[in-house]
Amino acid sequence: MRFLDEAKIYVRSGNGGGGAISFRREKYVEFGGPDGGDGGRGGDVILRCVANLNTLIDYRYAQHFRAKSGKGGAGRQRTGSDAEPLILQAPPGTQILDEDRETVLADLTTPGQEVVLAKGGDGGFGNIRYKTATNQAPRKNKPGWPGEERWLWLRLKLIADAGLVGLPNAGKSTFLAAASAARPKIADYPFTTLIPNLGVVRLDDQREFVLADIPGLIEGAHDGAGLGDRFLGHVERCGALLHLVDGAGDVDVGEAYRVIRRELEAYGAGLAEKPEILALNKVDALDEATITERRAALADAAGCAPGDIIRLSGAAGHGVAEAKEALWRHAIKGREAAAAPASAARAPDPSEDGAWSPL
Repeated sequence: MRFLDEAKIYVRSGNGGGGAISFRREKYVEFGGPDGGDGGRGGDVILRCVANLNTLIDYRYAQHFRAKSGKGGAGRQRTGSDAEPLILQAPPGTQILDEDRETVLADLTTPGQEVVLAKGGDGGFGNIRYKTATNQAPRKNKPGWPGEERWLWLRLKLIADAGLVGLPNAGKSTFLAAASAARPKIADYPFTTLIPNLGVVRLDDQREFVLADIPGLIEGAHDGAGLGDRFLGHVERCGALLHLVDGAGDVDVGEAYRVIRRELEAYGAGLAEKPEILALNKVDALDEATITERRAALADAAGCAPGDIIRLSGAAGHGVAEAKEALWRHAIKGREAAAAPASAARAPDPSEDGAWSPL
């Protein structure tokens, strides 16, 4: 399945059905009067969050969605039937943006969430609605209200507890494969990863979290260099970032660290403030003296102690368990922080000082 994280769609809700002009005409009913029914309501266009999707590829080849209109009213006070809503589906983490691509209208994060993209028009009144004491045979009705139409952008930001960042070929995909059951493409050249990958990391029967791997960043990514920074949106929701620095590369590890930090700061969205776990990767290809030297240089660039930097090798499995434990601790904190607003919004206890009391 192809990965698509952005799509533009056109939606139009259904028109309301028109009201009817009708008069009751029955034998032995001398003064039948008006009996035109109201029109039915037009169908809504609804976007529903579902759990079994992870891409917006369904909107790659179909961008126009129109709901049906309501049926018109009829005689004998019969109301026209309402049109069924048109339900679209999207994966968790989908944001709905206005046509300007900046105004966020809704954010679907939980399966089962729904948002009305376009509301169907109400049905028009039949002539029975206009009967009065002075106008007992009204020949007046109302057409149904028109539906809404609009262009919208759907943008997917994957929901993960932790994310991987680093320069191209830093070993992110290798670590994801070593830490989870995911099988991303792995090769010995830069930009092997072209789309984000997700993996479920299980520490034991009780503990697991979702880890996201995004394509590597290079200097100037925020200006469009390389693959740019568009995929950083997929780690915006993460509770922590595992920053992998290639210890076996020819580049200065301190400068490699600073390049990624500058790109995170340029991107914004709070990525530079997220908890960061720093790891010197590919240590299986280095001797102890080189490892000590490069950990010290990396610690100096990051402003931390060399002991805070994990010695990691996804290929050899060295340090993988330590990195998973560190990510798990931050993932739990991220989940608790996300759940905090809901618990903080509870009604105050009437027994507390200054608490509300029912009237």
